[in-house]
Amino acid sequence: MKCRYYESLTMDPFENLGLEEALLEQVGEDEICLYLWQNEKTVVIGRNQNPWKECRTEMLENAGGKLARRLSGGGAVFHDAGNLNFTFIVGKKHYDLNKQLQVIVEGLKLLDIEAEFSGRNDLLVNGKKFSGNAYYFGKTMAYHHGTLMFDVDLDHLMTYLQVSPLKMQAKGIDSVRSRVTNLKEENPEVTLTVLKDALKTAFLQVYGQENLENAEIPESRKAEIEAKYASWEWRFGETPKFDIVLEKKFPWGLVDFNIQLKSGAIKKAVFFSDAMDVGFVRSCSTAMNGLSFDKETICNQLAGLEAEDALQETMKSDLIDWISIAEF
Repeated sequence: MKCRYYESLTMDPFENLGLEEALLEQVGEDEICLYLWQNEKTVVIGRNQNPWKECRTEMLENAGGKLARRLSGGGAVFHDAGNLNFTFIVGKKHYDLNKQLQVIVEGLKLLDIEAEFSGRNDLLVNGKKFSGNAYYFGKTMAYHHGTLMFDVDLDHLMTYLQVSPLKMQAKGIDSVRSRVTNLKEENPEVTLTVLKDALKTAFLQVYGQENLENAEIPESRKAEIEAKYASWEWRFGETPKFDIVLEKKFPWGLVDFNIQLKSGAIKKAVFFSDAMDVGFVRSCSTAMNGLSFDKETICNQLAGLEAEDALQETMKSDLIDWISIAEF
């Protein structure tokens, strides 16, 4: 399988997310591309998250920062120049999360840093998180991307991110800061340039290739996709005033079930979530609109949704069990 490489020269989140999607269109089904990129003072939220609950948006923007939304699921992350982002773009038939993560782990080993995968989407070193991962699957192509906290400003991370108390309770920790670390703390001699070179070396080793070929993107396509990521509609969208809001933490993700009512029917419903499965969460939201507002009707509608795999079956079952006994 041919290995390609692309490194962004900008720190603008809208351009970088646009580049990521453009690469998803350009990389061949029998190729894999390693894309490295950085953003300056940015909070990036998952596809199905509520921006106002995940980020102190006004404070961030007043400080010159940006709120961005990505294609993949998962939770909100803070990026600055001390963070290196990686994306593996690959044909779905060659998608292999363990192999892709092996590139990161082996790259860090070259720098005398021992890392391990933990939970549903974290990479740890000495028990502390330095990387969160998320995934997106298209028709024939997929990507897996994540953060590498190299020398992130932890004060800014704590200032701009809003973390649900339910998440903290589930992880049994007092603060985000207590469970994260910078790679710079593990090996002070490592620079970003050295880290990038180590990842490229490990990429070739893991995939048994000798040379990296540069990926190319048409300039016109880059600009078009960048405009989408910068738009208000994509980043914030319509968030009406909801009459009922329910929140629960499941093993597969945090869920906010928001309902707007009119004349005893559901006018608008949204499941905000950091679940990795993007499509199923969105289908749950769509299925609620126009229903009579009663538990049995809602649960029956959820039960009728098609589940494509065991995870979606679990998600559906958990939501039905939760809503059937919820107080509203």
